[in-house]
Amino acid sequence: MSLQLPSLFRPVPLREGQDAMAMACALAPEVGPPARSRGAGTLCYCGTPLRVEAAVVLEPELPLGQARLVLQVGASALADALTVLGPPEVPITFRWPAELYVNGARAGRVALVAPEGSAEGEVPEWLVLGFTCRLAFREGHEGGLTPEETALAEEGFEQPDAAAVIESWARHLMAGLDEWQARGPRRVAERFLARLSEPAAAPGLRRGLDPATGALILERGGEREVLAP
Repeated sequence: MSLQLPSLFRPVPLREGQDAMAMACALAPEVGPPARSRGAGTLCYCGTPLRVEAAVVLEPELPLGQARLVLQVGASALADALTVLGPPEVPITFRWPAELYVNGARAGRVALVAPEGSAEGEVPEWLVLGFTCRLAFREGHEGGLTPEETALAEEGFEQPDAAAVIESWARHLMAGLDEWQARGPRRVAERFLARLSEPAAAPGLRRGLDPATGALILERGGEREVLAP
């Protein structure tokens, strides 16, 4: 599987069964032998007819706490990518912190990894942002046995393609990062919270993202709850 990606990205194809997040973390540090060090823009990916996953190495300019908002940027990018590729009426939502739901059932997740021991108030050497998404179930799967789980093919995506999902995610991720830089963290929060289904918005409940930590802030009746990213 080859990809058509913006020049910022350096694709690293993986064999079926390899872990894109783990490989990207291994390639992230710009130290060590060149064969094991790729740096920012390295995008590890693996795709089959059943599943797609990808992870990209980033070099943040913000302290770790603030940089954690990139998780929500990546989640919104995945939602936008799937919206473009799928039926317009199918809702793409998230449950905190970034579990992907398609038409109300879980189909994947977005994740963020920082170097072990990174301090919240310091700029990390690198971050790895990645996602997984189920494209289809194995032949013979009985959906009624796992109604809380779904796949793109079950929700009207015609022949969902791993390469198309990765390419679209990468383009939307770049757009999201540019928007974050131009319009600030409030726009990141607005876009993500519009798709956050759980904890659900309810009368009297105010939801927000802390730009200093990436945490979800819930406020109602003078009470405040903080959910870590």
